[in-house]
Amino acid sequence: MAQENSSRVTEFILLGLSDTRELTLLFFTLFLLAYAMVLLGNLLIIVTVRTDPKLSSPMYFLLCNLSFIDICYTSVTTPRVLVTLLSGHKAIAFEGCMAQLFFLHFVGSSEMFLLTVMAFDRYMAICRPLHYTAIMARGACWALVTACWAGGFIHSTVQTVLTLQLPFCGPNTIHSYFCDMPQIIRLACTDTALTEWLMASNSGLISLGCFLVLVASYALILAKVRARVSQRNWKALSTCASHVMAVTLLFMPCIFTYLRPAGTLPTSKYVCVIYTIFSPMMNPLIYTLRSSEVKESMWRLWKRCRTF
Repeated sequence: MAQENSSRVTEFILLGLSDTRELTLLFFTLFLLAYAMVLLGNLLIIVTVRTDPKLSSPMYFLLCNLSFIDICYTSVTTPRVLVTLLSGHKAIAFEGCMAQLFFLHFVGSSEMFLLTVMAFDRYMAICRPLHYTAIMARGACWALVTACWAGGFIHSTVQTVLTLQLPFCGPNTIHSYFCDMPQIIRLACTDTALTEWLMASNSGLISLGCFLVLVASYALILAKVRARVSQRNWKALSTCASHVMAVTLLFMPCIFTYLRPAGTLPTSKYVCVIYTIFSPMMNPLIYTLRSSEVKESMWRLWKRCRTF
């Protein structure tokens, strides 16, 4: 027993994106700029929505929650990546790796559920406008957001438990810049076929299921808009198109990563950049630049700040 415990892995080595110094400096600059854009863009949205009474509709309430989730989501991995790129210290403790895995899936799956709720909100607003106010009341919105966080917590707990029950006694090198289940499973000192299929049925099916619900809701919106052509409906269609772009950036890499056993194909660490860095950076642009109300509120906020 003592020999088994002494051979247990106590830390992992994150190889990152590149060993070349020039590329390391380039990645550090790009990650730092992206992280700054995520923080500033989403904080601006939160402050704007919270300070402007005109932005009190369910859509902006959900958008404010999405911005908070994006800040949490990218903060799970990016600060650690920046420190690693700057210092060159690639080791991460086993406990820290498991914590990163837990919070990554907790916040990431909560965002998927919230995007699904936002699509339902747009469907109700466009296709069922007479029932919209009653169904999407503030109490219902809080309940839906709470359900998103609860669903994310349950999903992440399952993923973390599946990982913790694996023995790690051999290689400890992770070919990525953060700890995630597909990369960690490959390092286990046991047959992981069952765990891989459980991962695919958990993370993979959640990603695919939410994405299909999103596509179906936007397809129904498209059918409704085509049946009633007007300037307002075409504006709604344009907004939905930008939302589809946003969810595609998040869901397609996740489906590619999780909806298959870990050993079938290598997971590209560059694909992971799309849903850990690029998607949270694009969300503020996609969800706000299409809204004249948000832009007008930001301009009023800027004028108020200049007066102080």
